[in-house]
Amino acid sequence: MALVVELLRSSLPLLFAMLANVPAIAQSPEPPQAAISNGVLHVGFYLPDAKKGFYRGTRFDWSGVIRSLEYHGHNYYGPWFTATDPKVIDFVFEGDNIIAGPCSAITGPVEEFSTQEKALGFDEAKPGGTFIKLGVGVLRRPDAEDYNPYRLYEIVNGGKWSIRTNSDSIEFMQELSDPASGYAYRYTKTVSLTRGKPEMALEHKLENTGRRKIESSVYDHNFLVLDKQPTGPDYMVRVPFAIHAQRAEHADLARIEGNQFTYRKKLEGRETVSAEFSGFGKTAADYRISIENRKAAAGMQVTGDRPLSKENLWSIRSVLAVEPFIDISIEPGKTFTWRYEYTYYSLK
Repeated sequence: MALVVELLRSSLPLLFAMLANVPAIAQSPEPPQAAISNGVLHVGFYLPDAKKGFYRGTRFDWSGVIRSLEYHGHNYYGPWFTATDPKVIDFVFEGDNIIAGPCSAITGPVEEFSTQEKALGFDEAKPGGTFIKLGVGVLRRPDAEDYNPYRLYEIVNGGKWSIRTNSDSIEFMQELSDPASGYAYRYTKTVSLTRGKPEMALEHKLENTGRRKIESSVYDHNFLVLDKQPTGPDYMVRVPFAIHAQRAEHADLARIEGNQFTYRKKLEGRETVSAEFSGFGKTAADYRISIENRKAAAGMQVTGDRPLSKENLWSIRSVLAVEPFIDISIEPGKTFTWRYEYTYYSLK
């Protein structure tokens, strides 16, 4: 397990801000949105839209982008950044502001697909050719530079998106085909709320409709901004397995004890804490993460039905994100499914 703390620096200019206390440039038109509720959870979404969607980057899956989730007076998701700038790669600190680039400026439990830490078919594509980013579309490789998930690529074909909304569920479907590469798929994500309970399920189905095998991994970034509480000692992360610490730097900021990850102090300024968890087994039993904040007196648990292939943690002063990975392998004509379950709760 590696624990790394970095200080990030930048002097890139601020173009517009997203919080009320910072001057902002109005955005128009308003991004398409939807909402569902079971009377216990109230969940708002940003919808996929190539022209006026809230997220039009080429890193994360466009489906199921949650802008807010309210439970028992708590809000679990929302912007972890204060502004965006199209020139920024990933994110930068600018004084009191956190400025995100177009590929990272997203909210909620969003997912990213990658093949050997690149996009599907990227290495085969020559400059000017195309490759696939699952959940986004067919992208163009502009030059001989290596793949960079934070770079904004041209979307040649975003596929066909279909959305169906009920009072307590919403279904996103993307159908995509790239004859030049031989890849094609039908991807469905359904977000549903359990009747009368603070539970949310994310169900996925990826059908390989092309002529080539799809090999990928997918992780959920889980951008948690619970009541906008700062990342620090009030947070505790717990997993089912003993976290093995191969290396522990900057122990003054965070610590690992058994199966728990905690912070020694509140993160400030440019402080960034990231970690790679090891020690999990080969079954889905270890895909279980609990995150609690004692000051907010609230927490959440996420479980998955597939074995972990990797698990990371990333945090700055405004957000705490645990990133569980699973592997995907789909032969032509076959289908792969996976499911996450989120439970939200109050602490006594």
